[in-house]
Amino acid sequence: MNENYFDNAASTPVDPIVVQEMLPFLTEAHGNAHSIHSAGMRAMQAVELARERVAALIGAEDPDEVVFTSGATESNNWVLRSYGKIAIGPFEHPSVAVTGCCVGAEVLGNEGETIMPPTSSPDLVSVMWVNNEMGGILDVPACRTWARNVHSDLTQAVGKVPFDLKSICFGSLSAHKFYGPKGVGALYAHGGCNLDPLLAGGGQEHGARAGTLNVPGIVGMGAAAAVARDRQEQDFAHATELRAIVLDELSSVSDWRENRCTRQSPFVLNLSFLGLVGEALVVELDCVGFAVSAASACKSSSHGTSGVLTALGVPADWAKGALRISFGRSNTKESARALGVALREGVASLRAMR
Repeated sequence: MNENYFDNAASTPVDPIVVQEMLPFLTEAHGNAHSIHSAGMRAMQAVELARERVAALIGAEDPDEVVFTSGATESNNWVLRSYGKIAIGPFEHPSVAVTGCCVGAEVLGNEGETIMPPTSSPDLVSVMWVNNEMGGILDVPACRTWARNVHSDLTQAVGKVPFDLKSICFGSLSAHKFYGPKGVGALYAHGGCNLDPLLAGGGQEHGARAGTLNVPGIVGMGAAAAVARDRQEQDFAHATELRAIVLDELSSVSDWRENRCTRQSPFVLNLSFLGLVGEALVVELDCVGFAVSAASACKSSSHGTSGVLTALGVPADWAKGALRISFGRSNTKESARALGVALREGVASLRAMR
């Protein structure tokens, strides 16, 4: 693993244990999980083990409350397109924000990091548990007083920070955010999924989601869930330590700020440097071997100031110089210190060119 990769909120490297568990289903165990022969039954047994592992990681009471999808984007779309009157949080991932716009959702207001109640009585409220740009932990349980049905995008929370599954009806997750493969995820549905299928066809996933099961990906997600469950406290402490190291290296830099919430995930560090553009810092650090981002990877190809930072009251001249550093298992204390030094030098170099 690359110890200088600090963009783990965009995607994490696949854990070697996960790779080993996936390999047989890529090289020798080719059965369709819905075939009744022994090869198919082997595949289905592996899928059900993965379902149990994911359920254990997130705290679901019944493995059947976990439905496998292609990722959190599909899961988010599925839930939001299943209800008529919807309210969504002001800091959501594009798969919620854009879908919400398409279905006429109310965007909830905010006062700083506090999300305000809806102006009407929605059938569903969707608020992410951990913001992907700043790492702020939002008060999702409060949403239960606003609507009977609550959905949360758990993508940046799973395997990282504690969350209360009892406070939501639906939750979305992606394997590649906790050291599993890309292209596989799940929808948690309390009491089992009673939503109309987003994808129609062969009736897989107990009729909830059509399409041949991605057995290698699902096996990988299950393996990643098992590792994440064992390592969650260790990973949390590791990220907390790395975060402190980077901040310490910036103590001598002028005109910078940390963009954070009162309740904060240690895995995401969002910084702003006055007078600079975040993308320029990303390129500067990339030239010396460090991977960071200026925004969510789902937004980084578009231009403009972060809507999340703007909504939280960060002035535009600060917001345009924002940088996201996100920590993971492959990072070391030495690489975090080296990143801090490189960032300090990069800021000085770019400011000298103004």
